Amino acid sequence: MTGETQRKYRADYQPPAYLVDTVELDFDIASDHTRVRATYSVRRNPDAPDASQWRLDGRDMSFVSAAIDGRALAADEYRLHDDALIIANPPSAFTLTVENTIDPEHNLSLEGFYRSGDILCTQCEANGFSRITYFPDRPDVMARYTTRISADAGEYPVLLANGNCVQQGGLDDGRHYAVFEDPYAKPCYLFAMVAGDLGMIRDSYTTTSGRVVDLRLYTEHGNEDQCHHAMASLKQAMAWDEDTYGLEYDLDSYVTVAVGSFNMGAMENKGLNVFNTACIFARADTATDSDFALVRDVVAHEYFHNYTGNRVTCRDWFQLSLKEGLTVYREHQFAIDQGSPGVTRIRQVRAMREIQFPEDGGPRAHPVRPDSYVEMNNFYTITVYEKGGEVIRMIAQMAGREAFIAAVCHYLDKHDGQAVTIEDFVVAMEESTGLDLAQFRHWYAQAGTPRVRVTTSFDQGRLQLTLAQHTPATPGQADKPLFDIPVEVALFDSAGAAVREPEVLRLNDAEKTWTFDGFADEPTVSALRGFTAPVRLEYDQHEQALARLMAHDSDPVCRWDAAQALYLKTLVADVESRREGGAAVTAPELLFEAIETLLDHPPADLELLAEMLTLPSEAMLGEQFDTMDIFAIDAARRDLKQAIATRFAARFEALADTHAAEQAYAFDVAEAGRRRVLALALDYLAAIEAPGIAARAARLYESADNMTDRMAALETLRDLQSPERDRVLTDFAGQWAEYPLVMDKWLRLQATTRRDDSVEHVRGLLADSRFDFTNPNRIRALLGGFVRGNRVGFHRADGAGYALIADEILRLDGLNPQLAAALAGMLTNWARHVPAQAEGMRAALARIAAADLSHNSREIVATGLEYAEAG
Repeated sequence: MTGETQRKYRADYQPPAYLVDTVELDFDIASDHTRVRATYSVRRNPDAPDASQWRLDGRDMSFVSAAIDGRALAADEYRLHDDALIIANPPSAFTLTVENTIDPEHNLSLEGFYRSGDILCTQCEANGFSRITYFPDRPDVMARYTTRISADAGEYPVLLANGNCVQQGGLDDGRHYAVFEDPYAKPCYLFAMVAGDLGMIRDSYTTTSGRVVDLRLYTEHGNEDQCHHAMASLKQAMAWDEDTYGLEYDLDSYVTVAVGSFNMGAMENKGLNVFNTACIFARADTATDSDFALVRDVVAHEYFHNYTGNRVTCRDWFQLSLKEGLTVYREHQFAIDQGSPGVTRIRQVRAMREIQFPEDGGPRAHPVRPDSYVEMNNFYTITVYEKGGEVIRMIAQMAGREAFIAAVCHYLDKHDGQAVTIEDFVVAMEESTGLDLAQFRHWYAQAGTPRVRVTTSFDQGRLQLTLAQHTPATPGQADKPLFDIPVEVALFDSAGAAVREPEVLRLNDAEKTWTFDGFADEPTVSALRGFTAPVRLEYDQHEQALARLMAHDSDPVCRWDAAQALYLKTLVADVESRREGGAAVTAPELLFEAIETLLDHPPADLELLAEMLTLPSEAMLGEQFDTMDIFAIDAARRDLKQAIATRFAARFEALADTHAAEQAYAFDVAEAGRRRVLALALDYLAAIEAPGIAARAARLYESADNMTDRMAALETLRDLQSPERDRVLTDFAGQWAEYPLVMDKWLRLQATTRRDDSVEHVRGLLADSRFDFTNPNRIRALLGGFVRGNRVGFHRADGAGYALIADEILRLDGLNPQLAAALAGMLTNWARHVPAQAEGMRAALARIAAADLSHNSREIVATGLEYAEAG
């Protein structure tokens, strides 16, 4: 670990002492280093206190020289530290020139300027620019950039940077250069540069006003045919943003580069997006339906950032959700408009419940707008992103769609070209919509997931519906002021017909009651429709009401939720019985009757049918308990799955028969739904090792023209002891050995296979030549897949799973601290587990803590070790 760990606080924000109006960067790329010459036009900030020095951040580089207005600085005019260049007593306005060298070839952090395969590229968010040259690396210093790049023309024929290419040409000794100008002021985290020998696909988009935008997507040669879906998705996003928000792209070109080694999914650098290949490559034979959807949505997300993130950006990193929450919401709405609206929303809800809710209830619970951090990269969390998006969604629901869109446009017009705060955004919402969001602001300031309890009483045709809220304590926040919570409800009669149309109720007191009159019989309440707020709904509805909602509710999320609640009633009772040493709890007949009704009268959307027939995940089941017993959870879920599969084996056989492919692969709602039902039917049949299931899966694998069906076959075979399994897995590895993203699927499948020696098997794969420890996608596939997808193996009683992850975190921390910290986070919820598991996880954290760690990992590990109990 370098230097002392220092915590930064939002309350300590001070405006920058100096502003930079223009930045001129000159990169001279050589074989063993890159020389950087940076020239800044600087002036004192009139809104900041006078300062006797100016700090420029800089790490992992070699300082060469610094000059003010052409005069080299004397030794007593600056100080050089490991992480900064500090200039003493600079004038009120001046030109600063700094020269330094960097070594992208040996930069394994994947921050700053580094090599990914045959490509030199950048990643500057959050503080990667300080690995490139000396600069005040903070988002509220915005400047216009001109970038000149020179390199060997044979090795690096493609040179790219932000903005428009205004000049290019040849140089001596086989070198060439290119100059780019970005007309818009931006913070340094949006700077981007790429050099390499790249393949390209090209297209164009004509905006509403008739401007033709040049669209280019670069990747390593040979991968171009995997990029056409990404290009089509970009054009979809551009059209959607114009049609929905009236936002037209503002540069002459939009360039995307796909690289294989990237810590994030993608980066929205102005006019030059850099993407992880996992979020670009999608071809029918190499990518699943989920991959196609991921590419579509991430491409859209980064494009939407052009306005909600680039044109208006964050004042400081505490405001990260200003750009990410709003852009996640826009991405979610785009995805809903493109695909199956109900199922798309269900998947968004599932991510909140399975990943964000545990984060909000554990040691790393933090507000959407954090108050402090040690390492900013640790706050690129699902809370900041997805919960931040849900907060925006609540504002949109309270305002109404058209009023919200008008408010976003008001916000963008008001703050165009500025670095602002979440408070600025909320004020703009109030100004435009007329909403009073004073109490609503608690959603940004408070951690934790509110609990909303629903109770009803019915008498003489009158229904009284009471909502009450409570938010458990979280680290550093014991007492929670009341939230302003929108809860949409509707009422149905015993036949499933609506007797009261949907209505949004605002719960802004500790408890509130609404009265509905005029009913012959007690109506069934459909609550939190569409997941109108990121809360836990505590509503003990009886099984008959849940079955009614499962069959008839007009809201897909509530239909799915009713099915999940029915499953959970049996699963929770079974887990509790097992933990007390009792017998397994069998499912009630009503559950099977509800499933039969669903099979007899399926929804038109086949993906919704598949969602409703899918049991709650182990993660979702674990969230029903203050203390989780992984083995009891696994056993209960496995037994219920087998009971359903046994009861409906003939129906699942029929589903598999009737949903077999009849045409070539197409990525559309109908075909994706058909494939999903086929995969689900095979999964249930595999759970009971139905006769002929292995041979059937092998035939699917051999006949499939797409990766979705191939993976369905592989997942069916994964835990079967059969010759077909070994043959298909071997064939898959041989056929796709040259496709890294496909091999990631193979690694993840291996990591999640149920076997007694799964820990040893994963260790063997870590030593396999097909595993690349410097590639984040590989690490996420194998180690992330093992921890999240093989909970029984990870929590093995002898502690070998914990030791494995601790070993790899310690190995990785010196190379890629950001990824090591993410892995360490998987151990921090130890107190949510039964004592034997908790002790093993905590011991692994303690072993990691004893090492000399990066700031990234130390912050995560320390937070985990301080954790006494879940909020």
